[in-house]
Amino acid sequence: MEIFDFQIDKISFANPNLAFLLAIPVGMLVWYFFKHSKSTAELQISSFDAFKGLQPSLVVRLRHSLPVLRSLLVATLILMLMRPQSTDNWNTKTTEGIDIMLALDISSSMLAQDFKPNRLEAAKDVAIKFIAGRELDRMGLVVFSGESFTQCPLTTDHAVLINLFAELKSGLIEDGTAIGMGLATAVNRLRDSKAISKVIILLTDGVNNQGEVSPSMAAELAEKFNIRVYTVGMGTMGEAPYPFQTPYGTQYQNVKVEIDEATLKEISKITGGKYFRAVNKKKLQEIYTEINKLEKSKIETKEFSSKEEEFLPLAFLAVFLLALELILRYTVFRKIP
Repeated sequence: MEIFDFQIDKISFANPNLAFLLAIPVGMLVWYFFKHSKSTAELQISSFDAFKGLQPSLVVRLRHSLPVLRSLLVATLILMLMRPQSTDNWNTKTTEGIDIMLALDISSSMLAQDFKPNRLEAAKDVAIKFIAGRELDRMGLVVFSGESFTQCPLTTDHAVLINLFAELKSGLIEDGTAIGMGLATAVNRLRDSKAISKVIILLTDGVNNQGEVSPSMAAELAEKFNIRVYTVGMGTMGEAPYPFQTPYGTQYQNVKVEIDEATLKEISKITGGKYFRAVNKKKLQEIYTEINKLEKSKIETKEFSSKEEEFLPLAFLAVFLLALELILRYTVFRKIP
């Protein structure tokens, strides 16, 4: 805010009820001039001829300036107490906020160790960093396996979302891979969103094999509600060590990695998104970085009125008036009673 950059007609007061105090400096001036008019001195002389042509000095002419300055100082202090504020100081705010739902596969195959320590932990770690870097977005989380549910609805409280992410583990729900159900649940969470840009990031490592909603049907629902879906197929090329439960505990065996890339590409194509393949954690990080860049366009500009305190110009004026009065009183007018 510039010190003197405001217009009088755009100023309001936070304490207008103190306006009655402005009668004080007015009363001070009235009392001074009333008193001065009653104060006269008499001098008997025989003739005014000796004073003809004489003009009063500048000091005499300005002898009333001290009480005027004092009254202006008091008025300025009262205006400061009334707290002047700019009432239509309009600012333009541009936000990059986007509503994003993360749909994460937590089936048992996500425990495969082609990512370290496993796919699920790697996916959680990268997603948490992604969430932390998008402070302006509302974000939420849907998890799916044999069925799906909302782990966290859209929220700006990213700390809560990150904590829920950190607590995720496989086995929370029936095993399987219901990609269509996971996507449909995420769409349902975004359908009533008023955001200009709505996005789903769907990550899976398998083939749709369960659920009442097919991936293509869920994609069409997303397209209907103008939701863009980025799909991520997670898994190395070839084989990966998958966990199997045995009487002797969890054992790992190399199994061929099967990701339904055709379906994931179809989902992205229908909704105007993009498909990515993550073969390692570094590649997964690069994918989230690319999505981060793709969804950085400024989507909403709104103007809002913010009241700002405008007492500073008055404070400078008060200091100036006080200094001027003191200087005049003890220099120019020091001999005038």
